[in-house]
Amino acid sequence: MREISNQTFDEERALYGSRELIVTHCAFDGPADGESAFKESADIEAADCFFNLRYPFWHVHKLKIANSEMTELCRAVLWYSDDIEITGTRLHGIKALRECCRVRIKDCDIVSPEFGWSTSDIEMDNSTAVSEYFMMRSERLNFRKVQFKGKYSFQYIKDAVFEDCTFDTKDAFWHAKNVVVRNSVVKGEYLAWYCENVTFENCKIIGTQPLCYCKGLKLINCEMNETDLCFEKSEVEASITSPVISIKNPKCGTIYVPSVGQIIRDDSKALGQIILCSEMNCKVGA
Repeated sequence: MREISNQTFDEERALYGSRELIVTHCAFDGPADGESAFKESADIEAADCFFNLRYPFWHVHKLKIANSEMTELCRAVLWYSDDIEITGTRLHGIKALRECCRVRIKDCDIVSPEFGWSTSDIEMDNSTAVSEYFMMRSERLNFRKVQFKGKYSFQYIKDAVFEDCTFDTKDAFWHAKNVVVRNSVVKGEYLAWYCENVTFENCKIIGTQPLCYCKGLKLINCEMNETDLCFEKSEVEASITSPVISIKNPKCGTIYVPSVGQIIRDDSKALGQIILCSEMNCKVGA
């Protein structure tokens, strides 16, 4: 592979159409303010680089990025690309990942509104993210040890597994399908409305009005804090290990819970059962 080191590029399409290229300790920055540095390239490795210009990696196939920085001015870093590995990197520009597939992100810091839209087959490990509309309409996600903060996350996603994560978010998992969240903390208002076949296992759920209008919803040994008006019009099977402020009109299924401050039943079609039980029985009831 050809190698380029310790250079600065600021022109338009500086390395357009490159093949089998290793770039180290380079900067993509400067007065020419050029875009699309690596557009239509393949087999690219970039390490210890600085990116301060727009759209560097569009239509790139087989890409590795390590120990690099994308600034706020580096907008829309990766679009329409595949077979991507990003490690130890700061992605701080808006819309940093979109319409990509086969992506692995590890040990990264993401500050990027509208990150990850319509991306498939993405793994994320040991990373942090701040975003809005994070991962919208993406499929086949596998996240481990991810800390996220922001609104409207994981909406319309499909076929995903999240383990050992912490999410401080609002309106998360709306319309999500076929999702499992394990051993995680999910904090925020209006969690997972209109979702389908979503399971929370050994999770802590915090915030008002969670899990309404759901189909095929499961909670297994979950703690719920500061949660009121839960499960409205939902099809739910749940074992909850903590008291709940209020439960409202579950459509069907069974909810095992130690205690409930208020059970609201003002809809004759809401037939879900609520069974008060000890913590051990709640676990058995799952």
